[in-house]
Amino acid sequence: MNATSEYDFTVIVPVYNELDNLPNLARRLSDFIPTSLYRCCILFVNDGSTDGSGRLLKEICGRHSDFFYLEFAENRGLSAAIKAGIDYCGSKYVGYMDADLQTAPEDFNILLADIENYSMVTGIRADRKDSFFKNVQSKIANGFRRMMTHDGALDTGCPLKVLHTECAKKLPLFKGMHRFLPALILLQEGCSYKQVPVRHFKRVAGKSKFHLWNRLAGPFADCFAYRWMKPRYINYRIKDTNIR
Repeated sequence: MNATSEYDFTVIVPVYNELDNLPNLARRLSDFIPTSLYRCCILFVNDGSTDGSGRLLKEICGRHSDFFYLEFAENRGLSAAIKAGIDYCGSKYVGYMDADLQTAPEDFNILLADIENYSMVTGIRADRKDSFFKNVQSKIANGFRRMMTHDGALDTGCPLKVLHTECAKKLPLFKGMHRFLPALILLQEGCSYKQVPVRHFKRVAGKSKFHLWNRLAGPFADCFAYRWMKPRYINYRIKDTNIR
């Protein structure tokens, strides 16, 4: 049992070298908490930042009773940061968003409105504010992934998702996992997800951590890994036990 178990909803925010974004991010998240449909806390995961983000995160969390943090010993990537947040989450629901504020924490309430009826609710970035080249890359990657996984997801790169923590904890860990959350949720017996439009904004501070390789080539290879894993994924239900 940890502090997040006192809440109904935990927002995981992976952070890697986002020093310039953190003050505004903390303010926006602090403003969102009292408006959340479920009692909410924030769990930052410092993914081995080297720009002072870790120090500032600790200061921010010291000033906000609903803010918590995890700090990696070294950089492990976005999927590892999300999975670590899930592993340390004790609330009924868990969500995540990027630290770049290209999506709005207020839009979590759009997702939370449907979470009781689905295993996961994920955003679709409406009117994306990214460059033409970046949008083309995303469309190609999303189209290839849908063809390989048949998950029907339109925008797995949208960094705004809410899940039942019980389902989230069953997700297999591998690099690139965050791009396959709809497909991985559908592997779990009886699970489903819903897609809803959310707002999207231009990055105003910091630099994107994504480039051609980790937006296209890496995900293409991961699709084949998913196809290998899909028929091997283990589902089971406990009929009876004497463990109490």
